[in-house]
Amino acid sequence: MQGPPISALAALWNRALDLVYPPRCVFCQDFLPRERAAGGVCAPCEKALPRTDGATALRPGDYFTFCLSPLFYQGPVRASVRRYKFSGRSCYHRVYGNFLRECLEQNLSSPPDLVTWAPLSAGRRRKRGYDQAKLLAEEAALLYGLRPVPLLKKVRNTPAQSSLGRAARAENVRGVYRIRQNAPVAGKRVLLVDDVVTTGSTLSECSRVLLEAGAAEVVCLTLARATGERE
Repeated sequence: MQGPPISALAALWNRALDLVYPPRCVFCQDFLPRERAAGGVCAPCEKALPRTDGATALRPGDYFTFCLSPLFYQGPVRASVRRYKFSGRSCYHRVYGNFLRECLEQNLSSPPDLVTWAPLSAGRRRKRGYDQAKLLAEEAALLYGLRPVPLLKKVRNTPAQSSLGRAARAENVRGVYRIRQNAPVAGKRVLLVDDVVTTGSTLSECSRVLLEAGAAEVVCLTLARATGERE
């Protein structure tokens, strides 16, 4: 006697999970109806999120050609990213990936050769349990059928950039990144991924190291763009 098909068992399992762990919007944390569970964003947030548009999606920088960001770092976006980074919500990266890939499709005319990320220090990564920028880089790389490559290492821990002003941010990250041994960057166009760009100090320092190692160009991508120096 045959049991129920695997698809039916999976559906039952998913319903049971929904009862125990109802899906919530990654931005406002309201419960999601079943038809929106996969997307991870409720209808009100879908309409009201502070999205960049056109020229506001792109900002130039030092050493990198430009940085693309689909969202502004304010309101529910800021609260969501802080949960992602500091409250163990690593699963949010799957939802964020939709925004990253859409932004790349709309604004990056040709694909990169390599995708990488601005890494955490080893100590902070162990404490957090994951590197949030690496997870975002994995999502962005899916658009091009690539896997992110670890090109950089952070050689010492530093105070959080969010606690510092513009000049202090630049000094805080100076010399803390190194190129990895045998990193295949020579002549390559590199997409460098991070979670939030504020003054651009971290991205600029990482880009400087990549260019000095022989990269032809660095373009950057973050989930969100801050509107003030101390965000």
